[in-house]
Amino acid sequence: MTTIDPWDWIATDPDPASAAELTALGPDELAERFSDTLHFGTAGLRGPVRAGPNGMNVAVVTRASHALGRWLIDHGHRGGRVIVGHDARHGSRQFAAATADVLAAQGFDVVALPGVTPTPFTAFACRDLGAVAGVAVTASHNPPADNGFKVYLDDGAQLIPPADRDIEQLIETAPPANSIARQPVSSDDRAQQVRSRYLERLVTRFATVTDSPVRIALTAMHGVGGAPALAALRNAGFADIHVVAEQFAPDADFPTVGFPNPEEPGASDRVLALAARVDADLAIALDPDADRCAVGTRVHGRWRMLTGDETGALLGGHLLAGTGLTTPVVASTIVSGSLLRAVAESAGARHVTTLTGFKWLVRAGEPLLYAYEEAIGHCVDPDAVRDKDGISAAVVAALLAHHRRLVGSDLSAALDELATAHGVHVTSQRAIRVTDLSQITALMAGLRHAPPRSLAGFPVEVDDFATRTDDLRTDAVRLSGHDGDGTTLRVIARPSGTEPKLKYYLELVAPAHPDAESTTARLNLLAQQVAAALPERSPHPS
Repeated sequence: MTTIDPWDWIATDPDPASAAELTALGPDELAERFSDTLHFGTAGLRGPVRAGPNGMNVAVVTRASHALGRWLIDHGHRGGRVIVGHDARHGSRQFAAATADVLAAQGFDVVALPGVTPTPFTAFACRDLGAVAGVAVTASHNPPADNGFKVYLDDGAQLIPPADRDIEQLIETAPPANSIARQPVSSDDRAQQVRSRYLERLVTRFATVTDSPVRIALTAMHGVGGAPALAALRNAGFADIHVVAEQFAPDADFPTVGFPNPEEPGASDRVLALAARVDADLAIALDPDADRCAVGTRVHGRWRMLTGDETGALLGGHLLAGTGLTTPVVASTIVSGSLLRAVAESAGARHVTTLTGFKWLVRAGEPLLYAYEEAIGHCVDPDAVRDKDGISAAVVAALLAHHRRLVGSDLSAALDELATAHGVHVTSQRAIRVTDLSQITALMAGLRHAPPRSLAGFPVEVDDFATRTDDLRTDAVRLSGHDGDGTTLRVIARPSGTEPKLKYYLELVAPAHPDAESTTARLNLLAQQVAAALPERSPHPS
């Protein structure tokens, strides 16, 4: 990291409010703001909205945009088209304006999407308009204090190494923010048409229905996906939609949820309560930038949100049943469950396992039909959006629910059918949060060199992904085993890429059984026992 002088930064900060914020800080607080910079991690920058190089602010975004432009020029994209969109978080509008203006001043043909837009619109526009890059200003499902700078490349997919490292190095050498030229970008017809073209694409890609009896409960989680999701579902033939009113309009403070992520415990309580109250067939929860979609339904008489793996198997199976591709590709990651693989094999499709993240999933192979990750991300139309897309996933979930209704069935029965055909699959997670990142390093070393011999009665073997020689080489450890009844256990341990915690991903698979409900209950109890037995600290503390 290049050392940055705080007073030089303050003197060249183009935002007077940020400069004043830094000037008012005490010595210790000021030192903390300059102790590091935001790093170009998963798809770009993400961090708290605050002044200084260690936060999201106009100066940081200006320098990042300048670096992105330099990288594009160096790679032969001078004068190319760039898409810029933003959500409704604190600072998003100003950051998007800085991004668009800087890239325009560098000679790029910038298309600035109007108003607040879901992140999938930016990814869609990259492919639809033949852009060389795109930027979505968003922190997705992060806490309210955060924002981010997400970068797509010319295929409409998130950037991958070494581009991310190269751009980060260019940020370090970028000029002072107030010396970087800006050229205001005017709205044009191309930007205005992105929303309608996206919605039209959904109608042509997926077979719509007429006057569907399916009743849907929907929450936008205070994000920007509410109105577009309503339009997409109505265009697809679903008119009986009930929304969580207090969570429908964009609100950067997310007042009804402590953590605006449908995966978080309690975050989807309101949409589930609404679904039960109106006797819905389907509950849909979008995250704030609408790139993720959680699906809920009544399972054996009780409303609950499905896991990402359950939804992945259902949507993947539905898309495979309706495809005309000879050997389609479906993809999931090393931490996802194995049910989609079994579904794909039975359908004659090719399943590919990738590293975590959609930057790898959408590059799994061709012809790509579907990709998902357990963190409720689904790519159901990769030809149009090479990233996770909660709105199109919601449409496919509704179409699946409709087709189940036509045959007198529902999603709960669909899950039971998967269990009968492929065995009962149960997945869950456990996270070990730390205050010192060295604890994670010690934990991973312990799993590699002194792993547990058994977990809840399962003898386990260790597989270190760091020693692999293929595309799945990464900092992860797999513990696996089986019992005498044919039940298999898999645990993947992996440091989080965005938070100070170690994550355990559990999967238990039992042979097919006619009583899927009781088998699932047994596996859930077993998963709790396994989770409790997982190491919380290194066996060899320093």
